[in-house]
Amino acid sequence: MGDELRHVNLTSRQIRVLAHPLRSRLVGELRLNGPATATRLAEVFHTNTGATSYHLRQLADVGMVEEDPEAGRGRERVWRAAHDVTSWQRDDFTGDEDAQTAADWLTSAYARHVAERIEDWTRGVAGEPAEWRSAAIFSDYILRLDPDQLLALTKELDDVVERWRRETNADPAPDARNVVLYVYPVPLPREEK
Repeated sequence: MGDELRHVNLTSRQIRVLAHPLRSRLVGELRLNGPATATRLAEVFHTNTGATSYHLRQLADVGMVEEDPEAGRGRERVWRAAHDVTSWQRDDFTGDEDAQTAADWLTSAYARHVAERIEDWTRGVAGEPAEWRSAAIFSDYILRLDPDQLLALTKELDDVVERWRRETNADPAPDARNVVLYVYPVPLPREEK
């Protein structure tokens, strides 16, 4: 990955294409583990190569993945994620019921994925080195914020994470490994007065 993150704020068409169980997982796999062929991705997800190729082409049509021009041999196509960060706002799709439904599905699918990652870590934590067990601290905070304050807090956290990403990617420690850090503020229901 270069020094600059590649961001995409999803369009209606992109979110409708991405809101598919295999397609969203394909993009995630390419981001996490780098470029791959449809054959390797089919092995990862226990699908057939033809279906995987079809879904990669659908993602390429909306600019979510692209062929890696520096990889592949002969007719072999190697795919990579076109972006490092994906974002969307449900309200961006007002008037487009299909895109709003896709946004809702994608948000729920990502939330389930976060829960699965946490459960996987918890099941395997006993086998992790002590320093990793003590470093992976789960916390929750309850803050009283208005929408502007929440946006400012999230922006500040994004800036901190981006600084750490740049510094650690430039000179990774010998025992460094990929870490997924989720920041997902969830407003609680309004209190009754």
